[in-house]
Amino acid sequence: MAGASGIGTETVRALAGAGAQVVVATRNPAAAEPILRGFPTAEAAALDLADLRSVRAFCDGWSGPVAAVVANAGVMAPPERQVSAQGWEMQLAINYLGHFALVHGLHDALRAAEEPRVVVVSSGAQRLYGFDFDDPQFERRPYDPMAAYAQSKTADVLLAVGISRRWARDGIVANSFEPGWIHTNLTRHLSRATMQAVGAMDEEGNLLTPDYYKTPAQGAATSVLLAASPLVKGVTGRRFEDNRESEVMHGGAEFTMSGVARRSIDPVAADRLWDYAHGQFA
Repeated sequence: MAGASGIGTETVRALAGAGAQVVVATRNPAAAEPILRGFPTAEAAALDLADLRSVRAFCDGWSGPVAAVVANAGVMAPPERQVSAQGWEMQLAINYLGHFALVHGLHDALRAAEEPRVVVVSSGAQRLYGFDFDDPQFERRPYDPMAAYAQSKTADVLLAVGISRRWARDGIVANSFEPGWIHTNLTRHLSRATMQAVGAMDEEGNLLTPDYYKTPAQGAATSVLLAASPLVKGVTGRRFEDNRESEVMHGGAEFTMSGVARRSIDPVAADRLWDYAHGQFA
């Protein structure tokens, strides 16, 4: 899992603090060292989800079973279209395709565990846009930072659905969740106008914390629940928020504070996306 900042850090603290062996997979392992101090069961390893060579090296170097993969690396709304080492639009590359490659590379290690779990971090942005199968890389349509982010987070929910449909026979369960609104490095690309519009910044550029914002620890709570709690043993293919399963929304694109869009858990879309991702690695 990525755990050098934000809710990832709090997930590390909760799991390692309970005695779990935790590997913080991050582009810069040195950045995780301050977090790992005091947790003898935690360590850091190099992993760049924007580069398949790094993902393959990480998976090839793994030994032993994996009880849980927490897929929580992410990038949000860079203003200009960027591409990964493989030429993929960067948000889709890091938020979805990199995680897809990672869990596939660790499939045998997950299957070897007693009760293996995959936890995928999504976002409320999945309520705004579905996955555009006609042009997911923004190669023909104008690049829209938030649309690109939203479709990558829809893809994350569908990833959990896809895993639950294909790997249940291996005993692997997978669920996604929404951490909520939190001040973390994820929002570094958002404009001042956007931050002000959601009440998270004043006119001088100082951060504000609206009542609906959470702390990183509160945002990580659902991650820890899905990764380790016996309360959700055997639960798979679901989407959670605030430590409970999300209500399914039946409408179209709209701004709401909770719920999962029906298209984000559609098994037909999950199967189609699974095939699309496989095609990218061919």
